[in-house]
Amino acid sequence: MTTLTELNGCDQASFIEHLRGIYEHSPWIPERAFAWRPFASATALKQALQRAVNGASVDEQLGLIRAHPELAGKAAIAGELTAESTDEQTKSGLNLCSADEFAALQRLNADYNAKFGFPFILAVKGPDGNGLTRQHIIATFTRRLKQQRGDEMAECLRQIKRIAELRVNALLDCQLEFGPTIMQWSETLAGWSDSPDNLTCAYLTEAHIQSAAQLAEWMRAAGMQVRIDAVGNVAGRYLSPLPGAKTLMTGSHYDTVRNGGKYDGRLGILLPIAIVQHLHQRGETLPFHFEIVGFAEEEGVRFKSTFLGSNAVTGRFDLSLLEQTDADGVSMREAIAAAGHDVGAIPAIARDPADLLGYVEVHIEQGPVLLERDLALGVVTAINGSSRYLVELGGLASHAGTTPMTMRKDAAAAAAEIVLLVERRCGSGASLVGTVGQLHVPGGSVNVIPGACKLSLDIRAADDAVRLAAVADILDGIAAICARRQIDADVKQIVSASAAPCAPWLMRQLGEAVERAGLPRFELASGAGHDAMAMAAVTDVAMLFTRCGNGGISHNPLETMTADDADIAAQVLLDFLRRFQPKA
Repeated sequence: MTTLTELNGCDQASFIEHLRGIYEHSPWIPERAFAWRPFASATALKQALQRAVNGASVDEQLGLIRAHPELAGKAAIAGELTAESTDEQTKSGLNLCSADEFAALQRLNADYNAKFGFPFILAVKGPDGNGLTRQHIIATFTRRLKQQRGDEMAECLRQIKRIAELRVNALLDCQLEFGPTIMQWSETLAGWSDSPDNLTCAYLTEAHIQSAAQLAEWMRAAGMQVRIDAVGNVAGRYLSPLPGAKTLMTGSHYDTVRNGGKYDGRLGILLPIAIVQHLHQRGETLPFHFEIVGFAEEEGVRFKSTFLGSNAVTGRFDLSLLEQTDADGVSMREAIAAAGHDVGAIPAIARDPADLLGYVEVHIEQGPVLLERDLALGVVTAINGSSRYLVELGGLASHAGTTPMTMRKDAAAAAAEIVLLVERRCGSGASLVGTVGQLHVPGGSVNVIPGACKLSLDIRAADDAVRLAAVADILDGIAAICARRQIDADVKQIVSASAAPCAPWLMRQLGEAVERAGLPRFELASGAGHDAMAMAAVTDVAMLFTRCGNGGISHNPLETMTADDADIAAQVLLDFLRRFQPKA
């Protein structure tokens, strides 16, 4: 163990020697990082080391990857691992493999090296700093073996960065204040699910009600006044002693998609609870009330209606939705009553905009932008507006063998052309994306030309003018494609949501907090919808994104983040709260 003061004060040879174990057999990395001393924090040291890796040539990066040992490979068997690798592989139980597990790893090592020309790299300490299971390691190995070489090389370098991060923490005895608690709470909350096989937490199911109770318990323990309102929102208030204090809000949703991840939404509830717990333990208060809301529903899984929780808080809950039914025929009204809530109290949930200072939401990015840039955090500029349509195409079903290609009215061929139109048009604008997420040939048969096809359109952009221009071009293009192919088209709009720009004054304060933490300020738009979109109807909003691992995958069990990223996000939000200046 050493200290940052020692690293900043020693000569270059000693500096390299201190950091020799951070990267496998690659002293050139600390050698180059030495030039960027002094380091104000462990975060700054980690960034300097990563900067050296990022700035290296492709050959040097390949050499770094190849300097790493195989998992449970020849070096491990021969006892030739570095002390750091030995400790990491042992903590994951790789020295205790069964015969079948050992054989699987040997086969995977051989196949992986044959395909990519370098060893498989995985930080076998998990996102929370504990060792991954052998089953998890083998499953990850198998999944990544399917990747392309360039993507896998980039993933190996990211894993090396994570390994280095953990080793720097150990070297400097960095104790994470918030990260481990947030990760453990995420695991606990994921234990309640509607399915025994995955994480699914739909609105007002038994698992959802248990999740609400757990959030309320953590909030009370952290020193907050807590209530669960008439739609199931869990609201905790950390009160200011100042007379006439107003309220700064934060939060996110605790429901999930089917077969979802542990951090989507829930991070934005658990992270600020950990901060309030820290403040309460220190006897520290804020010059404003700080309210955390675990919004009961955002995903629309059970009743196909999104943002129920945040719309109730803004006073925009549509009471006609109470008559909607789920797949079992249970109405929302009945579900709310069965959970012990009073639908008559829903209008009273609305907050008074005059009492609000703003709303700031922490959320995983749910995309690869921060990951690709090696950034832990990003400040959101706007939440994309969206236009969604359902398109039904009608052609003529006819014999696949006897109908000439020039005489066909092929609905699926028209749909394929529309898919490419969306890809082409939405690939031409900044922060513009378009997706055909549903594509279906009803009653299709292998020897019949499709007479019908159904597809969805989802067009999003941070700028409403950009989005609407793209929508107009795509709708015109659909009309032209169908006219040329003699296809009938029925186009129905099902969603039209305006973009929600984040407030510049809140963005500035968040960005300054990011910079004070030793990280670069990076701004990006949010392609996904968030509760902040609804809250923007009553107050200024801002969002802080955290990096999402595994290629940016979200709404999926592979969704992940690290305790280090959770910790630095919490440190940034805490600093933001302590220095918060209300809008003039």
